[in-house]
Amino acid sequence: MQCSTLAKRAWLLFFLAAFILYLYGLGRLPLIGPDEPRYAQIAREMLERGDPVTPTLGGQPWFEKPALLYWMMMATFGAFGVSEWAARLGPALCGLLTGLLLYMVWRKVERAGEASATRAGGLGLWSGAAILSSAGMLVFSRGASFDVVVTMTLTAALACFLIAETSTSERERRRWLAGFYAAVGLSLLAKGLIGIVIPVGVVSAYFLLRREWPARSISWSVLWGVPLALVVSAAWYGPVTARHGWTFIDQFIIQHHFARYLSNKYHHPQPFYFYLPVLALFTLPWTPFLIASLAGARRWNWRAAEAQSKLRVFALVWLVVPVAFFSLSGSKLPGYILPALGGAALLVGERLRTFTRDESSGLRSMRATGAGLLLLAIAIVVYLIYVGQVYWVRALVVALPLSLVGPFVMVRANLRAWSAALVIGATFTATLLAVTLVLEQGARGESVRDLILEASSRGYSSAPVLELHTVERTAEFYAAGRVVRGPDNDIMKFEGVPEIAEAVRRSRGPALVIVPLEHVGLLTSYAPLAVEVIGDNGEVALVAVRVRG
Repeated sequence: MQCSTLAKRAWLLFFLAAFILYLYGLGRLPLIGPDEPRYAQIAREMLERGDPVTPTLGGQPWFEKPALLYWMMMATFGAFGVSEWAARLGPALCGLLTGLLLYMVWRKVERAGEASATRAGGLGLWSGAAILSSAGMLVFSRGASFDVVVTMTLTAALACFLIAETSTSERERRRWLAGFYAAVGLSLLAKGLIGIVIPVGVVSAYFLLRREWPARSISWSVLWGVPLALVVSAAWYGPVTARHGWTFIDQFIIQHHFARYLSNKYHHPQPFYFYLPVLALFTLPWTPFLIASLAGARRWNWRAAEAQSKLRVFALVWLVVPVAFFSLSGSKLPGYILPALGGAALLVGERLRTFTRDESSGLRSMRATGAGLLLLAIAIVVYLIYVGQVYWVRALVVALPLSLVGPFVMVRANLRAWSAALVIGATFTATLLAVTLVLEQGARGESVRDLILEASSRGYSSAPVLELHTVERTAEFYAAGRVVRGPDNDIMKFEGVPEIAEAVRRSRGPALVIVPLEHVGLLTSYAPLAVEVIGDNGEVALVAVRVRG
C-alpha cells in the first residue's frame, strides 16, 4: 500500500478518534460550577414554555447571555431528553467543528498557493490536529458554556474571511465574504458584542500589519455584509428587544457588556499578564511549537503576496487581538481567550508540518514537548493525590500515557511523524482515562446532584430548598423550581438558623437545607427543628428539617 494512502487512513482514524473522544462521557459528570447548571436550567425553562426569545431563570428574565447556546440545548433536550449529556452535546460538536474549520482553511490556502493539498500530512490536517488535541479545546468542549460556541462561530467567520482574502476569483470571494458576515451574525448570537469586536479587530490589525488597503471588493462588501450580519443576529435581538425594551438593553448591553469589561463589578480581577500563562496552558502540549513560531515571526515576509504568507500574518493577529483585548478588561476569566486558539493552531500546524518533513528543524520544539508531557504527568499525580478525592492508583493510570510518551519523544524526536502522532495519542488517551477514572470521583464535591436524588428517594421530591451560609448553584438545575430566591431573583443565602426555621414554618411542611459541613451542628442543635441529615458530598451537607409540634 502506498505511503500516501496509509497517511490518509491514519488521518481518518484521527478524526474518528477525536469524534469519539469529544462525545464520550459527556453525561458522566454532574453539571458543575455556577454556569453549567444555570445555563441548562435556563434552556429547560425556555423549552418548557415553548419560548425561544426570553431566557428565564426561576421564571424571571435573565439577560446575561444571548440565545445560541440555549437554542442548542433546547434542541438536544427536545431530541434526547433533559440530561447532562444533552446539555453538553452542542458545545462538544462546536469543538469538533472548530477543528474541521481550521482544516478547511489551510486546505483552501494550499490550493491558492504553491503547496499541494493532496500530499500526506498537509497543513490543514496538522492545524486541525493541533487544536483538537489542545488542552483548552479538550476541556472547554466538555462543558455547557458559551466560550466554545463563540470560538466556533468566530473561527467560521475568520476562516471565511481568510479564504476570501486569498481567493483569486471575485465570485468565490463574494461567496466567502457572505459566509464571513453570516458567521459574525452568529457570533453576536453566541456571546454578544464580542462577536463583532474580535472579527473587526483581527481584520483591521491584519491590514495594518501588512500596510495595505483591502481589495475593493472587500471594502465594498461592508455595504451589504453588515446588513447581512444584522439580519442573522436579528433572529433573536429583534424579538427580545421588542418584547423587553430598555430592560433588556440595560441588563444585557450596559451591565453585562460595558460594566463587565470596564470594571470589576462581577468580581473576576486578575493582573494584566494573566492571559499569557493561560494561553500557554491552553495550547498544551503544543506550547513549544507555538513559541517557536512566534520567535520565527521576525523572519517572515509580512507583505508577501502568496497565500501562505498572508495566512501567517492573519493567524498571528488572530492570536494576539483576543488576548490583548481581554487583557485590558477589568474582569478576566480563562475562557474569554479561547477564540485565540484558532490562530495559535494555524501557527502550530505550520510548524508541525515543517517538522515532519524537514530534517533540519523542530527537534528542540519536539523535545520540549516531550519534557512538557513528562512534567504534566508528574503534576497530575501530585495534584490528584494532594486533593485527596481520587485514588492514587487512578492518578497514576491517567498519567501513564504521558509519562511513557514524554521521555520517548525527548530521546527519539528524530522519528518526526511518529513523535507528533504519539503526542496526540498520549493526549487523547490521558483525556479518555481521566474521563473514565477520575473526573466523576473528583467532581463529587462540586455538585449536589446525588444528594438531591437521595432526598427525593426519601420522599422530599417537592420540598423547598434553602441555603444556609452558602450559595450552591448546582441546585438551580437539580432542584429546579424549589430553590428559595430573594427579591433580586438570585438564590437567597440565609445567615442564621432562626431565619431557616421561620422559612420552614411559612412553607408548612418539611424543607431541605444545603449547608457547609462545618455548620451542620447549627441545625442539629437547634431545638425548634426536627432534623434528618440526608448526606454530604465532602463540601456541603443536605439536611431535611421541619418545625417541631
